Amino acid sequence: MCGIVAAFGEVDAGKCERMLNRLQHRGPDDTGVLALDSAWLGHQRLSIVDISRGKQPLANADSTAWIVANGEIYNHEDLSAKLPPKTLQTRSDSETALHLVMRDGPASVVELSGMFALAMVTTGGVGLVARDPMGVKPLYWIDGADSTLFASELRAFDPDDRPGVISFPPGCLWTPTTGIVRYANSVPVDLRPARRAQQPTWDHGALKEVRDSLVLSVQRRMMGDVDVGVFLSGGLDSAIVAAIAAEHARRRGGVLPTFAVGTAESNDLLAARRVAEFIGSDHHEVIATAETIGDELDHAVEVIEHYDPALVRSAVPNLLLAREAAKKVKVVLTGEGADELYGGYSYMHNPEFADPTALHAELVRSLEQLHHLNLQRCDRTTMYFGLEAREPFLDTNVVRTALTLPPEWKQTTGGRPEKAVLREAFTDWLPEELLWRGKEQFGDGSGAGEVLAALATNDAAGAHIRGACRQPPDSWALRSEEEILYYRIWQHHFSGVRPNSTLGRFATP
Repeated sequence: MCGIVAAFGEVDAGKCERMLNRLQHRGPDDTGVLALDSAWLGHQRLSIVDISRGKQPLANADSTAWIVANGEIYNHEDLSAKLPPKTLQTRSDSETALHLVMRDGPASVVELSGMFALAMVTTGGVGLVARDPMGVKPLYWIDGADSTLFASELRAFDPDDRPGVISFPPGCLWTPTTGIVRYANSVPVDLRPARRAQQPTWDHGALKEVRDSLVLSVQRRMMGDVDVGVFLSGGLDSAIVAAIAAEHARRRGGVLPTFAVGTAESNDLLAARRVAEFIGSDHHEVIATAETIGDELDHAVEVIEHYDPALVRSAVPNLLLAREAAKKVKVVLTGEGADELYGGYSYMHNPEFADPTALHAELVRSLEQLHHLNLQRCDRTTMYFGLEAREPFLDTNVVRTALTLPPEWKQTTGGRPEKAVLREAFTDWLPEELLWRGKEQFGDGSGAGEVLAALATNDAAGAHIRGACRQPPDSWALRSEEEILYYRIWQHHFSGVRPNSTLGRFATP
């Protein structure tokens, strides 16, 4: 996991250096730069795989091609086995991606399974930039007349360049000759139609497929040469991930570190404590207070580069948690994506989604929006402290398994709770009362939501007394007192950035 900057065309090396410096938090272990006549690659490294030899930009054997990458390629060992013997000089998953593309061409990025944003260049001036299909790893760009710039975060770009910054779409690649091309969809085309139920409920075979796909995904995401922990919110999704990871660690003679945050005696903190006791993890807690939550607000909006209230509410406790977890591990697993796969949000069970086909369409839509919503918050809050987050529920096979289940099985008919099929698949993996515990949004369960809502109300009252203009001139359809407050903070840090080009809910596809 790292931060990258790439430039092609008429390169301003000074600008590129400034951009890379603003991403130092994403890769505090090392800095690497490659400067060619018509290309520039920069890399801030967080060392996870092949710590001693994986420095980037990483070159092929004869130094005619280079790569910088942010993320992890989980199937790199399978891909490496298909390369000629002695091709690889390191165990780096990024080097595997470089050789694959050099051998088979740009379209071969479709074979990469993982989360990534990467840039390559050859001495002949051939360049390539690509982002993973789900958009787990961030990437922004400016496609100018004389040069094209790429970076991992909005903050990387010079203030004068910000109006031209747009989000680089997931599942797309770019070369100087072809421009931008889609190579994969967040949700494959064959999974978009709903698979209607042939029976009223699931059987043991379906539950086994759900369980096996996630167990394998978690095990794959335990890869690396550093310690791996789990963010344990106390909710169902992170608890299941933690239970699988704890068993995996135990079989290898280790103990899984878990991390939880919340106000004293908050629901999330109590539930996480109970899960940790049950799975036998090395558990760490961060106790938040109204004061620490308020103090972190401005910073949280700046770090996640967003002002959506749901994201900000969860970002504040996430930041408090990531700061402490980064002192003990370099990688954490999270439960992101489960609600989008199994219908975990309460609104998904409103009358408008009573038709199973409509529910499935909403699950697909929500998955396609993750890259500039929850995944943006998850990436920024962890990477700000040089901590890599991995999301087992967004593994290709997990997504395929979940979306091939009939949507009827994900409805709350007959009095069953949301995500009942997922819960039943992991019977005996968690305490019964926690396995069937109702869902709370992370920002609410941790206690942060109530504190932040009060801050927004007080801010609105103060603005009214001062006669301040609370709606910004460009407006962007702000929906609440909270969002107005968070927008003002965001605008202070990212003046010039266009929300309709970069942020979820506003961004064009």
